[in-house]
Formats: sequence, C-alpha cells, structure tokens
Amino acid sequence: MRLALKRLKVKHEFLHSGLITVGILAVATGIGFLFQSLGFTEENIIIVYVLGVLVIAAITANRGWSIFASVFSVLLFNFLFTVPRFSFAAYASGYPVTFVIAFLAALIASNLAIQLKRQAEISAKMAARTQMLLETNQILQKAEDVDEILEKTANQIVKLFGRTAIFYRNTKEGLKAPVLYPVNPKIDENRYLSEQEYKAAAEVLKQNGEVRSDQNCMYFPVGNTHKTYGVIGIVSEKQRMTEVEENFLQAILGECALALEKEYFNRKREEAVTKAKNEQLRANLLRSISHDLRTPLTSISGNADILLSEEIRLEQAKRRQLYTDIYEASMWLISLVENLLSITRIEDGTMNLNLQVELVDEVVEEALKHLTRKSTEHIITFQPSDEILLAKMDSRLIMQVVINLVDNAVKYTPPGSRIEVTTEKKGEWVCVSVSDNGNGITDEMKEKIFDMFYTGTGQASDSRRGLGLGLFLVKAIIQAHGGTIRVKDGKTDGTIFTFRLKAEEVTLDEQTTDSCSGR
Repeated sequence: MRLALKRLKVKHEFLHSGLITVGILAVATGIGFLFQSLGFTEENIIIVYVLGVLVIAAITANRGWSIFASVFSVLLFNFLFTVPRFSFAAYASGYPVTFVIAFLAALIASNLAIQLKRQAEISAKMAARTQMLLETNQILQKAEDVDEILEKTANQIVKLFGRTAIFYRNTKEGLKAPVLYPVNPKIDENRYLSEQEYKAAAEVLKQNGEVRSDQNCMYFPVGNTHKTYGVIGIVSEKQRMTEVEENFLQAILGECALALEKEYFNRKREEAVTKAKNEQLRANLLRSISHDLRTPLTSISGNADILLSEEIRLEQAKRRQLYTDIYEASMWLISLVENLLSITRIEDGTMNLNLQVELVDEVVEEALKHLTRKSTEHIITFQPSDEILLAKMDSRLIMQVVINLVDNAVKYTPPGSRIEVTTEKKGEWVCVSVSDNGNGITDEMKEKIFDMFYTGTGQASDSRRGLGLGLFLVKAIIQAHGGTIRVKDGKTDGTIFTFRLKAEEVTLDEQTTDSCSGR
C-alpha cells in the first residue's frame, strides 16, 4: 500500500513538472514572438529562453526537465526565429556556434539553479532539524524524572520519524522489561517485544554501540562515555533509516542523555542536601538533648542524693518539696521522650492513625487532666461548645496536641496567667482554641514557631529551655489528620492557637467556611 502511494506520488510530481516545463517554454515562445514583432534582435529572444530554463530548473524537482528544457529551447529558437523559419536549417554560418553556446548557457544556468535550490532545501532541513532539536531540548527540560524523560524522548521520535519506538531502561540488575511507544495502536506488539529483540538490545548495551541485525528494529544506546541509561529500538523492518535520519536520531538521543545526566546529578545533589540537612538535624537534636536533659537529670540526681543522705534530718515540708521537684523533672523527661518518639514515627512514616469518631469536648477534658503540676500556678478554664461536636481522630494524639499547646502557654506565661480552652463549630470544621493573656509573640516568631528546634527568642517562665519539638509535633499531628493550625494575637493581649478538624456531622443547611477565626 505504502509503495503504491509512493509510486502514485512520483507519477504525479513527474506530470506536474512536465506541465510546468511546457507552460514556461510556451510563455517564452510567446514573448519571443512579441520581441520579434517589436524589432528586437535574435540575441534578446535567446536570452528569454535561457531565463525560462532557469525558472524551470528552480521550480521542477527533477534535473531531467531542466536538461530537456535546455535542448528544446534551442530547437524552438532555431525552428521559429532563425532563417529559414519553420525548419532546423540555418543560412548564416555562425548559427551553429550560437546554438551550441545558447545550449551550454542554458544547461549551466539550469545546473546552477538546481544547486542553489538543493542548497536552499538542505538549509531549510537543517533549520527544521535545529528547531526540532531545540523543541526536544525544551520538552526534556520540563521533565521531572527519568521515566518522564524517556517517555517524552520516545514520543518525540515517534512524532518526528513516524516509527514505533521501544525503550529498554538500564538498571543495576540489567535491562528492564521494554516499554513500547507505537506509531499506531493496531501494530502487533508481540512482534517487537520478543526474546530475540530483547537479546539484540542487551547486545547493544554490552557493546555500547549500534547493532544492525536481522531483527525488526535498529538499536541505539542512550547515554555517554560514563554511563548508559538504556537502549532504544526503532522499527525498521520495512524501510531502513537513512544516514541523515540516523544522525538526526543520534542528536535527539544525545539531548536525552544530557537530560538524564542532568537529572542524575540533580538527584545526587538533592540527596546530598537532604543528607546534610538530616545530619544537621541530628546534630541539633543531640546538642539540644545533651544540653536540656542535663538540668532535669542533675536536679533528679541531686535531690535524690540529698534524700538518701539527709532524709532523717530534713523537715517534712523540705522532703515533700524535693519529692515534688523529682516528680516534675521526671514528668518533663517523660513528655520529652514521648514527643521524640512521636516525631520519629512521623519522620519515618511509621505513625499509624487509629481514627475513630470521638466527642471533641470529652477528648479535650481528658487531656486537661494530664497537665503538669506547673499548670496549677495558672488559671486554666475550659469552655465547651453548646452543641455536640464530633470529629474523626486519633484521640491519643489529639490529647497530646492539647497538652502540648496548654503546656506551651504555661511555660511562656507568668504564674497567675489565664489560659482558656474553647471548642466551637465553624461550618464543616470543628475548631479548638488555646488562648492566654501573656506577652504574646512577635510576627517574626509566628513564621518560625512551628519549625523543628525553634524555641523563640524569649525564655520560658520556669527557666527551662525546651527542645523546640512541641509545636512542630502539634502541626505534624494536625496535618496528618487533614486539619490545619494557626497562631494569632489575642483581642487585647496574649496569643491564640487554633487547630481545626473536619466535623463528622454536617447538616444540609449549614454553610461551609474556609478558615477558623479562633474565638
């Protein structure tokens, strides 16, 4: 079918060029008769025919038509415009030389025109290929990973060459299973994904060169001198690729190799940055732990040593104070360890949420029962909602969120401060707010307060610097529940932390809102 279409196309081009040649010679002859009637010399008429030959050479695709036009134009000039007219004889002795010169001039001019035409066609093809390479480069630059680079490269090859492409990606274990990019969906995939084709591709990978075999495809390595990223096969069973097409294909594969190399180094750089970041986080964690654990551990060991050596001589009130100090220091350590374990689970993705529908007010009330003894120095109140609030949550983790928020308010406000916990429903969200009447926080701190290891510029009210993990953990837990948390200034003073969870019950006439105002 394709061969028949090709023959039909050649026949059509032949007839088209023939009609153009005949038409131009007819026009040149008409102009010659016009010049003769106006008294122009025969030299002017022969120039018209030479010009006609040039036009024919420039328009037609076949060199044969320009040669035919060169010969036929001389014959027409001899037959129509030389004496005796309407014969191929000539009385003048110099006419044969004139005819020869006219023929050579027409032939040379036609050859020059054909060369210029071909040069223009080559330049146009080079420009088109350069544009295609630029387009391919731009497409590959937008690819985000190796699979996308390979897919876009294969799609470009299918688009530009009209041939089915098969890509074999190279890994540490060898060539992966091939991925077919068909030029049309009706092709027989098994024909190009056979064991023989796979062996041919593997041979290319081994030799790092093109394999021309008896298989259905031509195979080319994709890579550079340092690394081979894969092998691509181009279907060529019916029509082999020309040398020009192969060179163009190699240029596209070169662009693909550059994109893959760039992606490889970008990935390595990101891994290096991530590793350096993790090392920095680990160093910060170890430094913070070594610094912040020393104070409570020293307190526990010192108080325990006093009790062991001086218990009998100590007054009851003094002993009770030492017991209280040991208890509070140990509870602080327990809270720290719980936060560290939770953060570790979040970071490595092992935290499993036990989601159940819970009464929000009950979870908050239970959390307030597990506050540190230091909280008794503050006025802590809870204002539940007037309506029943239900939300799907991991109650243990949400309790930890509430405890961390209240403990944070206790830590950074002076004794006697008011801390208020409220719950309310805003559209399709349940909002829980923890507010205090302390000194508040600056806008600069608000942007960093949920970052890991950030402790702010101020000192805690109990003079114990934390690790900066509590609020980071709070945000991570809320985000794991599909909620959000925000911090803002109070209406008059202090700070308000508000987190929201998706309400479990939503009536039909309720309007949804996009955010919680806090109180």
